[in-house]
Amino acid sequence: MEIIWFLIIGLVAGFLAAKLIRGGGFGLVGNMLVGVIGAILGGWLFGELGISVGGHVGSLIMAFVGAVILLILVSLIKK
Repeated sequence: MEIIWFLIIGLVAGFLAAKLIRGGGFGLVGNMLVGVIGAILGGWLFGELGISVGGHVGSLIMAFVGAVILLILVSLIKK
């Protein structure tokens, strides 16, 4: 069940990040990938900063922050 929640949170985070960063959308599967990779990136970043989050909402925020950072990096590389 945790994997399903991880994918749902990744999908929502990727979708929200794509809406925030215009032109950063990659379709349903691409946004889910961005969200999942963003969740991993956000988890690492939050851990390095000593920030602890709990629950599904905290995980969503962490994944969203990671996905936004990932989309910004991808857009900088594309330029």
